[in-house]
Amino acid sequence: MRSLVLLLAVLLPGIFSHAQNKSFNITDYGAKADGVTLNSKDIQAAIDACAASGGGKVIVPAGRFLTGTIALKSNVTLVLNKDAFIIGSTNVNDYMNLDPFTDGLGVDVGYALVVAVDLKNIAIEGEGSIDGQGKQLREQQIATDTRPEGERWGRRPFLLRVVRCEDVRVQGVKLMFAGAWTSHYFQCNRLRIEDVKIVSFGVAHNDGMDIDGCRNVVINNCDIESGDDALCFKTTSSTMACRDIVVTNMRLKSGHGAIKMGTESMAPFENIKISNCYIYNTNNGGIKLLTVDGAHLRNIEISDITMVEVKTPILLRLGSRLSVFRKGKDTQQPTGTFENVIIRNVKAEASANAQLKPPSGILITGVPGHYISNVTLENISIRLAGGGTADNARQVVPEAIDKYPEVKTFGPLVPAYGIWARHVKGLTLNNISFTLDSNDVRPAFVCEDGDDITLTNWNIPATEGAETVIRLEQVNKALIRKNTVKGKAGAFVRVEKSNGSNIKVVKNRLNGIEPARYIHQ
Repeated sequence: MRSLVLLLAVLLPGIFSHAQNKSFNITDYGAKADGVTLNSKDIQAAIDACAASGGGKVIVPAGRFLTGTIALKSNVTLVLNKDAFIIGSTNVNDYMNLDPFTDGLGVDVGYALVVAVDLKNIAIEGEGSIDGQGKQLREQQIATDTRPEGERWGRRPFLLRVVRCEDVRVQGVKLMFAGAWTSHYFQCNRLRIEDVKIVSFGVAHNDGMDIDGCRNVVINNCDIESGDDALCFKTTSSTMACRDIVVTNMRLKSGHGAIKMGTESMAPFENIKISNCYIYNTNNGGIKLLTVDGAHLRNIEISDITMVEVKTPILLRLGSRLSVFRKGKDTQQPTGTFENVIIRNVKAEASANAQLKPPSGILITGVPGHYISNVTLENISIRLAGGGTADNARQVVPEAIDKYPEVKTFGPLVPAYGIWARHVKGLTLNNISFTLDSNDVRPAFVCEDGDDITLTNWNIPATEGAETVIRLEQVNKALIRKNTVKGKAGAFVRVEKSNGSNIKVVKNRLNGIEPARYIHQ
């Protein structure tokens, strides 16, 4: 039978292409564009008929079509015409959960407005919109659901969920005001997302785009305004990595993190390239790479990023929270790894009103016995408010080994205004510059427990009254070369808890500052 089907496809291509090009208008199946009638059954009937015919297009014409959960089928393209709106019901009981799981906060989630599970060759395209009415849904939900918000929010639906699908395309549409995450792609292969506009805020957990254990992904030319993380890579299962992904030309605004990997982080994040992104008005972090549940995060390249009014531009974290998200399907893993990451060509204006006060530019930290390794930051320029005091320069930062990985987890502040690093090996920092709006007597760079640290071609602004410009604590090997310091301090480099035999400070332009001071403690 399979051979016959293949033969017919070769001999009669017109029949098969005709089937693929069939159109099914949802109004022909009873859907009403009045924004009041619940059209779940009618829209689903059009999708089912399209799939039964061998595939084609399901057309949503101009108008407002209210619905609960609708499930796509293989070989079906959902087309939203100009001025077409799929509107989510405000009754949580109109939604189904076809693939339950637990999120990083321990909440059971998975309900969705538009959902695709275990399908092939599907698409959503057009000039229309999908609007989840998240705020209105929440208001109606809390009238009867008296649980705390942290428990009840998981009952609210994601806007779009695509689960274990192959050959997926989402193009041109606008995704708006989800009840929870806006779009979640789980364990998909060959996924393409282009020219998508996301505007989703007003309730908690409005992630914009979540890529969860997907392979062979291209994301291009999307514009995301989200109340929570904007572009977020997750691995809520240990069985499939986020791998072989290219992201370009993104515009990102976020109530939390703009570009993020984790927190859910069981399977690897690897071979991911992100470039040419504009990040603005972001409340928690511009770039956050986090592996805390056993994942190997490696071979990541992020480049050509501009940030404006962003709280804490960069956070890199290897931790040991070790959560499990698929109940009965996964087991707890050992601590993962964080290696071979390059971030280059970043210009950032950091917000003065940050999670850490006074603010800092970059935080990099593993946990005792587990090092972030082989990370390169180059061509980084960050403007900061300044304002750090001598007491701030000696702030002890909590390890927070098993805690939720967030900038504020390490607060209230860190002891460097520029880059603070801890538990690192093979850290290369080249061509780094900072601008301060006010004097800051914290060091520009502090490293605690490090090995093979390289600082070259830094441009360090003028400050007065600092104990040191760079402090190395328990650092075994370092090269500090060809850096320029414009201000005054007690020393350029202060070495503590090390004899300094493998620390080289050479060819720096120091404006009369003592090159190095060794404190044996």
